[in-house]
Amino acid sequence: MDSIVQQYLDFLLIEKGLSRGSIEAYATDLSEYMAFLSDKKIERMDRADTAAILNWLVHLQKRGLSSRSIARHLVTLRGFYKFLLREKHIAADPVKSIEIPKTGLALPEILTVGEVETLLHAVDTATWQGVRNLAMLEIIYGAGLRVSELVSMKMENIDLTAGFVRIFGKGAKERIVPLGSHARDRTEHWLKQGRHRLLKGISSPYLFIARAGKPMTRQGFWKMVKKTAASAGISKNVTPHTFRHSFATHLLEGGADLRSVQTMLGHSDISTTQIYTHISKDYLVEMHRKFHPRG
Repeated sequence: MDSIVQQYLDFLLIEKGLSRGSIEAYATDLSEYMAFLSDKKIERMDRADTAAILNWLVHLQKRGLSSRSIARHLVTLRGFYKFLLREKHIAADPVKSIEIPKTGLALPEILTVGEVETLLHAVDTATWQGVRNLAMLEIIYGAGLRVSELVSMKMENIDLTAGFVRIFGKGAKERIVPLGSHARDRTEHWLKQGRHRLLKGISSPYLFIARAGKPMTRQGFWKMVKKTAASAGISKNVTPHTFRHSFATHLLEGGADLRSVQTMLGHSDISTTQIYTHISKDYLVEMHRKFHPRG
């Protein structure tokens, strides 16, 4: 079960873009939970049912943890079991029926429009790998993609003439997202000038390739984002998911309606998209304070 936990922690780091501190907290929570399951002679994740999880929560309460701390442990398990279900390690989610108390709204970190521009200009396009990297960054920001959606994109999924990409997101749900002119131009340059040079005669269905025609990995893209953000002098914790957050926020700041943003992000529930309205309100307050004569 330790390897499954490590897979989940890697997923949080690369796919979700969580900070090292957050991941360490999740790792501690899951380590304690795994030790509890081991004490109960539960050695497979599909054997840890709802009753086992409720026993764990009672155990935490007996240890004197506050309701807020117990709720945090439950949030950890909810995310973990969703991952296990998605990866087919379990057949049903045992946490789904356990209600999580509301403990406040955590807003994701975003880049300003200026910071996005600075970061994109920091990409070294002197190599074909750099040309590829810039095209990938333009698309992930321009279309609000998850990193897994970006690296798995195939040639057949993009139409530069019409200006859109076809994405297969969570649950194999298909959505069509428009591409901006910058993303189209950079991707066209990559396809015409760079891709075949990296392929070196090898055939590959993937739009963005690395060595031996294999797709760019999530880890490889994450490392490139970190390196580019450092080169740009951006001190924020920039991850691949930061671009998705920034995409949604910048659309709402520009006047896009919530339903349109929900559709482009591929959220099944609009309440998930509504978190970005809180960021936009903060932005509006700041703009009012900065520019209004009575601000």
